[in-house]
Amino acid sequence: MQYFQPLHNDEVHLWRACTDQSAPVFHLLAQTLSNDERARSERYYFERDRKRYIVGRGILRMILSSYLQTNPRSIKFRYSSYGKPILDGTRAIKNLDFNVSHSAGLAIYAVVRNKSIGIDLEKIQPILEAEQITKNLFSHDESEIFHWLPKQAKTEAFINCWTRKEAYLKARGRGLSLALDQITVSFMPGEPARLLRVENDLQETTRWSISAFSPASGYAAALAVQGYGLGINYYSWGLG
Repeated sequence: MQYFQPLHNDEVHLWRACTDQSAPVFHLLAQTLSNDERARSERYYFERDRKRYIVGRGILRMILSSYLQTNPRSIKFRYSSYGKPILDGTRAIKNLDFNVSHSAGLAIYAVVRNKSIGIDLEKIQPILEAEQITKNLFSHDESEIFHWLPKQAKTEAFINCWTRKEAYLKARGRGLSLALDQITVSFMPGEPARLLRVENDLQETTRWSISAFSPASGYAAALAVQGYGLGINYYSWGLG
């Protein structure tokens, strides 16, 4: 049985989970989904992607239900105008925020109280047309730095930049409505993750902290959360 530590106001809980599960676990998780989630799963063309979506949503429900001390089937979601999922229901659950990201069979879940949070996960692999993407979507400073990096550092640098921007945007609940080139982050290999600048809002860097970590070999992830000094606790989800 999965054991959950209490979630305090000064900490973030990060959960790592595999979205390729055995048939018994898959069927258990599938039973927790809502009708609209089941309908959404049918839109996936490939069976593997459909199963991963079902497992990912089921694990999300299992994790949240443990913090909320409720049945995972009873959890209801609503979505911001930019698509960020939010818990819906009684006042008792409105102080819990969460975010999810998944890539190539791995999922990361971030949970916090009384703050907004965002997370992004990517499998590390060469990015086609990375130079062109940085010119079009990264800030001027980022694009200049990326251009002069040695070839062997470009993949890691690109993934660092992308995950940190995405985590921040997801925490803000804005999606891509806020242009990527209006945000500048640190991304050099080995450099601590930081939000350096947001155009037209110079105070943003004082409101948000960004952390980078590797949840598994071959993956990179970034976390953005309101405030500074929060403890981060890492867990792995599994039944048994």
